[in-house]
Amino acid sequence: MRVLGIVAGLGALALAAAPARADDLRAAVAGDLPGLVDLYQDLHANPELSFEEVETAAKLAARVRALGFEVTEGVGKTGVVAVMRNGEGPVVMLRADMDGLPVIEQTGLPYASKRRAVPATGIETGVMHACGHDTHMAAWIGTAQLLAERREQWSGTLVMILQPAEEIGEGALAMLADGLYTRFPKPDYVLAFHDAAQAPAGFIGYSKGFALANVDSVDVMVPGVGGHGAYPHTTKDPIVIAASIVTRLQTLVAREMNPQEPAVVTVGSFQAGSKHNIIPDEARLQITVRSYTDEARKLLLDGIARIAKGEALAAGMPEDKLPVVTVSDPYTPATYNSPEFTDRVMAGLKTRFDGRVFEVPSVMGGEDFSQFHRADRENVESLIFWVGGVRQSEWDRAQKGEITLPSLHSPFWAPDAPVVIATATEALTATTLDLMAKR
Repeated sequence: MRVLGIVAGLGALALAAAPARADDLRAAVAGDLPGLVDLYQDLHANPELSFEEVETAAKLAARVRALGFEVTEGVGKTGVVAVMRNGEGPVVMLRADMDGLPVIEQTGLPYASKRRAVPATGIETGVMHACGHDTHMAAWIGTAQLLAERREQWSGTLVMILQPAEEIGEGALAMLADGLYTRFPKPDYVLAFHDAAQAPAGFIGYSKGFALANVDSVDVMVPGVGGHGAYPHTTKDPIVIAASIVTRLQTLVAREMNPQEPAVVTVGSFQAGSKHNIIPDEARLQITVRSYTDEARKLLLDGIARIAKGEALAAGMPEDKLPVVTVSDPYTPATYNSPEFTDRVMAGLKTRFDGRVFEVPSVMGGEDFSQFHRADRENVESLIFWVGGVRQSEWDRAQKGEITLPSLHSPFWAPDAPVVIATATEALTATTLDLMAKR
């Protein structure tokens, strides 16, 4: 997931709340937990990059096939679809993402990844589950096991998917393009969770409506007329033009967006020139753009193109040598949690996990889970929620200012995996049983 934490200031919500309700489902999760933690450690030690999750997919596909699911591999390149039909009723889809990140692990764990790979950059690197997808997959297997054992308690069709390439924002779209909603039962409800690096272990957080943002990557090539740095009057300096663009871009959020509507325009890279006394003939900007609504996204992207052109014209560049603005496609759409569906699910989880479920602010990170709702907004209700992963001892120290917590994507991120897996497995299983309960 391309997102940094979920919420600050949770000190008052540290999980000293009343103990959660015990029942046979919780006992079953506890019984399965040692095997799920073993699976998690194996997945953690053997991560694979986006669209390269071949071993991971095969390993997990074999497990759900043994549980009685109809399993199809290779959906959207490396994705897995597992279907269990159990009479009349709703279609519920549960999703976990599989890919790791090009990060050299520095957790010091005995099962730390030592994998190496060459990503799209062409530079060999370490590979790590620095975003917690290994906990997602372990809980996905735990949920599959429990629901397969409890077929007498539910009716309908269960579709469980393992999605590739979430980290590059392309896996969900690839599965949909490969017939996820046509070759397989189309879901009425889609559920997922994500571990959280800025919340205590066992915390469940949710947002209604927009939960995560549109994510756009924009490249701007700014032409100029190069020359000697001692004779700038003979040039059109693209560094000055690009610097003016960077400064002017700040007004998009500050002066063109409604102050009550969140938006981000961040220039993450400014590249130009090679020597002190040479004015180059071009400069390049790389920009990340975050928004929630389609209308806000259009305003920001149109504004970037307008400002780039305007600053170049103001600098005296001719019409045939204006900046080239490229918006990467596909982009990651904003993730939307269906409000009524979210209320229904969270009402059940608040009863089950007393004192551990809280509504949290939306964030400007991105998640391509959004594609599953966006593919059929009229008929597919969706919800992704957070499960805190910070060990309580570390959380307490962080609240005292003694340590700084690592974020998702950090080489030091190591969630309290047993708590994350147990909480998520119970939450997903209980919610699915409620949605598909025999009436």
